[in-house]
Amino acid sequence: MQAFLSSIQSVVVIVLIMLLGYILRKQGWLADSFGGNVSKLITQIALPASIFMSVQNNLTRGKLFNLFAGLLLPFIGVVISYIVAFILVKVLKVKVGRRGVFINTIANANTIFIGMPLNLALFGSAATSYFLIYYIINTVSTWAFGVFLIKNDDPTLVKAEKQHNKINWRKILPMPLVGFFVAVIWLLTGIQLPKFLGDTFNYVGNLVTPLSLIYIGIVLANAGLKSIHFDKDTVFALLGRFILAPVVMILLVKWFGPTVLHLDIANLMGKTFIVQSATPALAVLPILAGEAHGDVDYATNVVVLSTLLFIIVVPVLMFIIG
Repeated sequence: MQAFLSSIQSVVVIVLIMLLGYILRKQGWLADSFGGNVSKLITQIALPASIFMSVQNNLTRGKLFNLFAGLLLPFIGVVISYIVAFILVKVLKVKVGRRGVFINTIANANTIFIGMPLNLALFGSAATSYFLIYYIINTVSTWAFGVFLIKNDDPTLVKAEKQHNKINWRKILPMPLVGFFVAVIWLLTGIQLPKFLGDTFNYVGNLVTPLSLIYIGIVLANAGLKSIHFDKDTVFALLGRFILAPVVMILLVKWFGPTVLHLDIANLMGKTFIVQSATPALAVLPILAGEAHGDVDYATNVVVLSTLLFIIVVPVLMFIIG
């Protein structure tokens, strides 16, 4: 019951902020250029600050080294999700402009904005270190590979330019990933971050969630609420997010890890991995799709529907894993 109420409260807050962006855009408070400007603010400044402070606030040098042993299961889970997603793209013939978003929806989860508060509500602070294991894998996966797939799915690029992207290392080092690496290096130095810098990064980082959700509301206002629908690409992306990813993680935790890899998996660690694998699609997908001239309406549709369906998924998942 607590899991059900926690999931509802988390989703209601998200929907209300989306609704705020929708209303503000409909009322003409937000100019046409606001969406593009806010997307740059989020991806180039706010997200790196948020990730940097998440590492500083939730990790220590001792925890960082101890957590590396637990990275294998979520890593394998994400790799399997990528493989299945690539196969589905070919089988379903997902069109250019949607492919990167489709793959990211299946492989990468909204751990930091929905997964972390939900994990705390369900399992308490004792599970924070286990959450960080999944968070590390998800963050690196998203910003080292996932965002590259979206950028390489730009329908305005010709084939030669796409080939060039594959060897352009600057394109696979986006600012959020740089923020993560800088945070880990800073953590390893043991230097205490000055309070004024920590407070500044916290304030700026806290902009990510509300601005991302307001952006989704703006996109919905531009496209119209009738744009929310269940088409083939959306349905399979949601099935991958809410069925494939958690089923793979359940098999890894319950069978593959203990039996094949002979890993000693704590009960709380296994539950944390399974819940995190089923969190909704990344809230920043519409922004990333917009920067790559992709199908922003499709990305918005996937994010909104996955967020709403999460109300049903969490209680069911908690019942399954006990």
